[in-house]
Amino acid sequence: MALRGPAGLGPGSRRPLDEAVAGAEGREAPALMAAGGAPEDNEQDDGRGQGLLRWDGFSAWLHCVCVVGFDLELGQAVEVIYPQHSKLTDKEKTNICYLSFPDSNSGCLGDTQFCFRFRQSSGRRVSLHCLLDQFDKDLPVYLKKDPAYFYGYVYFRQVRDKSLKRGYFQKSLVLISKLPYIHFFHTVLKQIAPEYFEKSEPYLEAACNDVDRWPAPVPGKTLYLPIMGVVMKVRIPTCHDKPGTTQIVQLTQQADTNISVILPTVHEVDIFRCFCPVFLHSQMLWELVLLGEPLVVMAPSPSESSETVLALVNCISPLKYFSDFRPYFTIHDSEFKEYTTRTQAPPSVILGVTNPFFAKTLQHWPHIIRIGDLKPTGEIPKQVKVKKLKNLKTLDSKPGVYTSYKPYLNRDEEIIKQLQKERYVASLMPLQKSISPWKSPPQLRQFLPEEFMKTLEKTGPQLTSRIKGDWIGLYRHFLKSPNFDGWFKTRRKEMTQKLEALHLEALCEEDLLLWIQKHTEVETVDLVLKLKNKLLQADREHLPVKPDTMEKLRTHIDAIILALPEDLQGILLKTGMT
Repeated sequence: MALRGPAGLGPGSRRPLDEAVAGAEGREAPALMAAGGAPEDNEQDDGRGQGLLRWDGFSAWLHCVCVVGFDLELGQAVEVIYPQHSKLTDKEKTNICYLSFPDSNSGCLGDTQFCFRFRQSSGRRVSLHCLLDQFDKDLPVYLKKDPAYFYGYVYFRQVRDKSLKRGYFQKSLVLISKLPYIHFFHTVLKQIAPEYFEKSEPYLEAACNDVDRWPAPVPGKTLYLPIMGVVMKVRIPTCHDKPGTTQIVQLTQQADTNISVILPTVHEVDIFRCFCPVFLHSQMLWELVLLGEPLVVMAPSPSESSETVLALVNCISPLKYFSDFRPYFTIHDSEFKEYTTRTQAPPSVILGVTNPFFAKTLQHWPHIIRIGDLKPTGEIPKQVKVKKLKNLKTLDSKPGVYTSYKPYLNRDEEIIKQLQKERYVASLMPLQKSISPWKSPPQLRQFLPEEFMKTLEKTGPQLTSRIKGDWIGLYRHFLKSPNFDGWFKTRRKEMTQKLEALHLEALCEEDLLLWIQKHTEVETVDLVLKLKNKLLQADREHLPVKPDTMEKLRTHIDAIILALPEDLQGILLKTGMT
């Protein structure tokens, strides 16, 4: 595994959802009935195949759409949840209410877009999007869904309206989704929110019906997504894309005459714009994020807050940031007490805040970024300085990075330069020749931090990188961070699955008919059952096996069964699928 500089600083065909979930045995149909509706009303046939329930297509992209307004007596309140059958707990609704409006001190007049992230209530029933996890396996690790969190994408409007008692029209249109496709959903909101505020609920229902007819979010496919007269062309990245590159969707002259919007990315934020005020300290911020240090971004509005937090999370890509992060966090958040307590050290989390109250509440945190209004792209703002934490007394304090952190690495102007790749973790993989078809797959060697640190002395990036500093210290600290823990668990799972796949291939190359001639019927039946379990495991865990390997194994199983007495054939053919 190689630590690289802040890489983030450098910038198909339609597949029916019924195919995507075909063969999901034992699936419980989600509750899709609106109040008073009959089950048959929810079925649709729009060319994607029979048996597809209405809102299955919608659920692949969104959990629900909420409209949050301001009530003089209740304060913020969820006025509309669409589709009506969408389930949100009271706790989730409360979080959405408070996170969908800027703090009163932000003074956001006009239209404002931002993003938030909140914890899903425990005990929620599995719904359709969980059945689409086969798409998740082809995503880069940093785009995989986190089952414990929802994203909220907000389009907030605040304009003067003398006809209202409060004197202002205040309302948010919010898309709730498991997908971290920041740029994509902000673009969707730009297309539908302004007209929704003029045309209200019928327009929202029509927009949701358009989403329900979208193809599934398949990684690597070019997708055409129509919504309210606009057609968006997008491509979701895959884990097979070349690292450090973006597969930009290109405009083709003939086929794309009806395309209105082409998105070069579904998830990236304008990282240059976000990091402009702190560009000179971007390497230090990269280290803080990499090491999972507690970090607070204090900003004048939710837009600046959420964009900066998301830029920080993205700056260690292609590594995934495994700790919690909240692009916009308020004093009403259900985790407020958990994250602001002084009885224990601050947790590994990145918080984006706008309320001045946090300047006092979080002043014990070790690293705080105070930013002003972000400038338009291309306009270079004055660079902020690194200051001591004791100088941060209020949110009105001057912009700066308030920390006592001493970076491990010296600053290098050519920070984007890729560092040498380190292969220690790959050495934990057993040699392929050690894999026997008649034994269980060998175990991965244990990761030993001190052994790894010794390899750095002879092969570490300090030998070739232009960036000088305490690389060994940085690695030693990184090995204790949640980001390394998350990365290593993911890598270990991939390697374990690779061993299982190699074991399957080894079985396929054996002459199993010759083997059964030398063994008893009981041993042969046991072999058939084990081979069937292997097939089920390969399907269930999406093992990286070649299609012909699976077919060979099925052929082997069928041949072995046919070589057995008829009574055993009947029993084995009924036991699972071959």
